[in-house]
Order: sequence, then structure tokens, then C-alpha cells
Amino acid sequence: MTKPIVVCGSVAFDTIAVFEGHFKDHILPDSIHSLSVSFFVPSMRKEYGGCAGNIAYNLRLLGGHPLPVGTVGVDADDYLQYMQKLGIDTRYVRVMPDMFTPQCFITTDLDNNQIASFHPGAMSFSADNDVSGVEAAWAIVAPDSKEGMFAHARRLNAGGIPFIFDLGQAMPLFSGEDLNEMLGLAQILTANEYEAGVIEQRTGRSLVDLSSRLQAVVVTRGAEGASLYVHGEHTHIEPFQVDEVVDPTGCGDAHRAGLLYGLSEGWDLREACCLANVMGAIKISSRGPQNHQPDRHQIGAMLERHHGIKLPG
Repeated sequence: MTKPIVVCGSVAFDTIAVFEGHFKDHILPDSIHSLSVSFFVPSMRKEYGGCAGNIAYNLRLLGGHPLPVGTVGVDADDYLQYMQKLGIDTRYVRVMPDMFTPQCFITTDLDNNQIASFHPGAMSFSADNDVSGVEAAWAIVAPDSKEGMFAHARRLNAGGIPFIFDLGQAMPLFSGEDLNEMLGLAQILTANEYEAGVIEQRTGRSLVDLSSRLQAVVVTRGAEGASLYVHGEHTHIEPFQVDEVVDPTGCGDAHRAGLLYGLSEGWDLREACCLANVMGAIKISSRGPQNHQPDRHQIGAMLERHHGIKLPG
């Protein structure tokens, strides 16, 4: 069995409701200073989510061995049982008493506009979840509380475990100084195109410069594929075209899982990025972050057909 992959980040619930109308018809610009609106939402669904949960799910699809590291509340029994049935080791998902699991509440309208609120709950204590001493091939520090992300990064660095830094939704929390400190601990930086621009602005360093001080920088660019920067050299990773874009929620997490799996198998960075693109494409064709269910053979066939790369085994 290959060494596990440590996945540090949020484990959360997403509650998504659909308003069968248009927000713009109910939010009056002249009354925005005293806003009081209510939306009737006959359609609602609850999804398992969170960055660590999503990445772990996709790693299991590939046959990987994720170790999610997160903090949840007393309401997470069903999520923990669900992960265990998938074969995900939950020993480092810590249950915090008298706390709720992190939850995102999202209401969308018929124009796909969103009104969202996020309750961090148990995530506020993620820094207390110490996994020092764990053995792993690779790790990722994905969006979580800022204190938790730094605590995990420092412990992984001290333990000699290479890790990917994924800024993601934690972007508002990190200053340029914070980013430079985190990048001094990490081996690889991943970001989408917008996040990459923010990182360049806040650090005052280009992606090319950043890649000369790391093993790599990987930037996802949606339908245009991805960019891989290694020692200042840029390589374009072709996208995997899909028939229909259904839902981008969780695509970044699926991409990170593909990258992590390739790295844990000793692939070169270009090959790992190709698998990451395939995983992102599979996810975007399905609604919700953990509802796509390709088997490993189907993933391997897509990877080989498009990129000429074979999954091991």
C-alpha cells in the first residue's frame, strides 16, 4: 500500500436552496440601507463538502489513501459514516463538543446569482488538531481557518512531509507577509487564475519568480486548462473538453486531488497536472462537489485517451 496523503482543510456541509425568481426584482436599490427581504425556496439540498472532504472523496475515486485533517461538530455523524463507507480514514477528523460542523448556506436565483453565509463552527479550532508524527507521501494545506492552515503547514514542514499550499477561499485572510511565510514552508503553490493574480499583487513577486523558489506553481484557468511553472519555465496543460458545464462547485478540489495522486505515485509534474485536469473536468459535469461517481477504469481511460498517460495498476 502506498503512503497516505494528508489532506488538511475544512470538512463542511453545504445547504443550497433555489429561489425560483430573480433577486433583482426584490432588492430595491433605493431601500438598500434598510434591507429586509425573504425568499421562498421550494427546492433545497444538503451536500457533503469542505475542501478536505472534497479532496479526500476524489482521491478515493482514484484509489488513493487520503487522511483528512479537519474539525467538525457533534452534528457530523452522518458525514463521518459516509466517509468511512467510502474507505476514507477519519481518525484525524476531530469532533468538537458543543460545536456545529462548518456550514455554508447558499441561496441562488434563476440568474445563478448567489447569496451565501458561512458559519465556521468547529473549524475555528482546527489549529488544535495536531497530526505531528504522521507519515505521508504528500500533503495539502487547503482552505481552513488561518491559524489552522499555519499550524498544519509548520507541522508538516517540521516533519519533512512535502505539501501543496492551496489559498482558495482563505484569500481574504492572508496578507503579503503571510503568503511569503507560507510559501517558505510549502513545496508547491496551487491557485486559480484570479487567486494567482492576487498572490502576485500581495507578494510583489511574479509566478515565474515564485516557481524559481518552489518545486512548482500550478494555476488553473478553467476551460483553457492549466499553467505549470517549474524553475521559471512555463508549460501549458491542455484542458479536457466536456459536453456540458453543470456545476463548478468543487472543481478546484477535484483538480488538487488529481495533482496529489500523481505526485504520490512519483509522476512528473506535467503528468500529475494532466490527471488533475481530467478530474476537474469530470467534476464540472456533475452537480454538487461529491456526486460524480466514475470508477477508476473510466478515469484511466479518459486520461490515456486524452493525454496518453496510464494509471498504475
